[in-house]
Amino acid sequence: MPGRLTCVPWRDLEAEVPAWDNLARVASEPNPFFESWYLLPSLRHLAQTDPVRILRFEQDGVLAGLLPVVRAGRYYRWPVPHLSSWLHTNCFCGVPLVAKGAEKAFWQAVLRWADDEPGAALFMHLRGIVLGGPLHAALEAVAANDGRLIEVVHTEARAMLASDLAPEAYLEASLSSKKRKELRRQANRLAEEGAVTLDRRTDADDVAPWCEKFLALERAGWKGEAGSALGCDEGTAHLFRESLNGAATRGRLERLTLTLDGQPLAMLATFLTAPGAYSFKTAFDENFARFSPGVLLQRENLAMLDREGIAWSDSCASADHPMIDHFWRERRAIGRLSIAIGGTLRRAAFRHFVRAETARRPAGQSPREQP
Repeated sequence: MPGRLTCVPWRDLEAEVPAWDNLARVASEPNPFFESWYLLPSLRHLAQTDPVRILRFEQDGVLAGLLPVVRAGRYYRWPVPHLSSWLHTNCFCGVPLVAKGAEKAFWQAVLRWADDEPGAALFMHLRGIVLGGPLHAALEAVAANDGRLIEVVHTEARAMLASDLAPEAYLEASLSSKKRKELRRQANRLAEEGAVTLDRRTDADDVAPWCEKFLALERAGWKGEAGSALGCDEGTAHLFRESLNGAATRGRLERLTLTLDGQPLAMLATFLTAPGAYSFKTAFDENFARFSPGVLLQRENLAMLDREGIAWSDSCASADHPMIDHFWRERRAIGRLSIAIGGTLRRAAFRHFVRAETARRPAGQSPREQP
């Protein structure tokens, strides 16, 4: 079914939250970071978001697709203008929200728009795409049908949890008997320090104080010293508070807290986006690092394997993460794609550019800078 695509200022979408939320419920692939309760706070509170536009796709008057984009003057460290999907540091998936069944029509409309209105852009660049997923497969099919060059210019393997095993069986399969024994020892030693409790919540009560405790816990550690903790910046702190509240009011948030005598030792916020989940943010008290509270919390987080409606969980962690990569055995391929747009000359120039890029840097090697 054909549809209609428009490029609108992101503020225009503030009046469409109910339709936006409905789109998320019927999306071909879940992406909490492009849902209303996360993307709008990102755009409201983060710096330099005025240039962001939304590619808004509808079928029969119903919102059926959405992708934030920006016209960028630099491509990583090179001064090459291009069209890019918009992501930020705390946005861990770039798959557009598209209604199931509308994937090909959405990409056809997006690429037609890019062909007609490229401006100075040499090509289109998409980041954070789940390789092999329905949206990637549809894009490949549309590009092949058009005779349009599309290149995966970067890939990474991100830890994920996806298994039919029960939590205890998964733990046994993932960690050696020596490591499991060490975890039990650490848990026992921690219990000697005081009353240890685990709190797992999916309701919307007390989200605000939970957020403040998380922000304080994260800022007290190495991220605070490095200036990268969410609480180090007013914009990211507001984003954290608002997005967790928005997720919780929709029943899309799980809060996991390990406490000692009522004080948080480790905390984890997970977005529940059936059929998957995203481990958004975690923090732990580094004063208790000898007990590995973060690992003990992840042991409890294996209960996600038993959660009804959740088949997998994305770690949102960087590739080769020193802890989660040893704990979660499955991998999710995430890629960055560059796509030919415009007329014959522009596509020919892009072909030379992308061939030179991939010759200089294999797809698995990350560029030094973000666009």
